[in-house]
This record gives sequence, structure tokens and C-alpha cells, in this order.
Amino acid sequence: MKEAAGSIMIGSKPTLITDTTTPMKFLIMDAPRSTNLHLYIKECKKHNVTDVVRICEPTYNKSDLLNAGIQLHEMPYPDGHSPPDEVLDRWLELVHERFFVNSTSNSPAIAAHCVAGLGRAPVLVAIALIEFGKMDPVEAVVMIRKHRRGAINNQQLNFLETYQRRFKNTSGGGGCCIVM
Repeated sequence: MKEAAGSIMIGSKPTLITDTTTPMKFLIMDAPRSTNLHLYIKECKKHNVTDVVRICEPTYNKSDLLNAGIQLHEMPYPDGHSPPDEVLDRWLELVHERFFVNSTSNSPAIAAHCVAGLGRAPVLVAIALIEFGKMDPVEAVVMIRKHRRGAINNQQLNFLETYQRRFKNTSGGGGCCIVM
């Protein structure tokens, strides 16, 4: 993607991941910079992104996102590591809230980015597919890799293969009832 005046570009093309069995849509991106954030915002608007999850250190000021009506969620953790419990809990709550509880727009999407958009962001999307799309971990990885070459390294794949579903719906509704 090029911008005519000044030749500002997006690093790698954002990848849309859609689970056809649920209302979930994710846009996996590399990290915007202050100089090209407007191009990412344009891409986010195109896909109806309501939230951006930043999984790395800041590379841009959040005010432009907020002015565009996009919420920013900070969920950083070190590159090459598995997401800590706090990040997993916040991520799963956001996905649940956005797609299954309070969808405020028509067919919303969540954008997630780390530095290159090949590790941490795809791992979180895979976890959402495992949790809410009820996918097998390998199936989720294959789906992501089909659309985003080079995503998820062997260490991350090992983490996903042993990942245990953990989300507990605490917002009420969907409870269990036993009739005897």
C-alpha cells in the first residue's frame, strides 16, 4: 500500500481472519508507526475494526486511533514467549464482549498487532479460534498460516497444541441447568 505524496507504506498487508461458524473477525497486522498510522486506520475502517490490541511496545500515539473511533487495548508481553494469564484473560474477555455480548456495530472486527504480525498477534487469534470457534489448535494454526505465511513459530505451535480452554463466561446468561 503506497501513499502518493511522500511514499509512506504499510509494512506487510494486514490479514483478515474470519471464522465462518461464529461472528468473529480479526485483522492481524504488523506494528504501525506514527508516520503510517493513518494508512492502518484506513485499513481498519475498511474492515469495520472497533478495537486494536497492541501486543508490543508502543510505536505510535493512541490519540489518532481514538479520534477515529477505534479503542486501543494494551496487552504487551515479550516476543518469543507465551501470553501470560493476565493477557489471556483480558484478550478472551474482549473477544467475548465484542463478538458475543455487546456487538455495537454491524459485523465488527478486532485488529491485533505485534512487531511483525507473525508471532504474538496470530497466537492470540488462534486462541480465540480455539476458545470460541471450538477449533482444534492445529486447525486454527493451519487456517491462520493459510492467510498469513510465516505466522506462528515452533515454540508458539507447541504452546497452542497444549493450550487448555480456560474462558469462563462470568457475565451471566448461558449458564447450566440440571433438571432431575
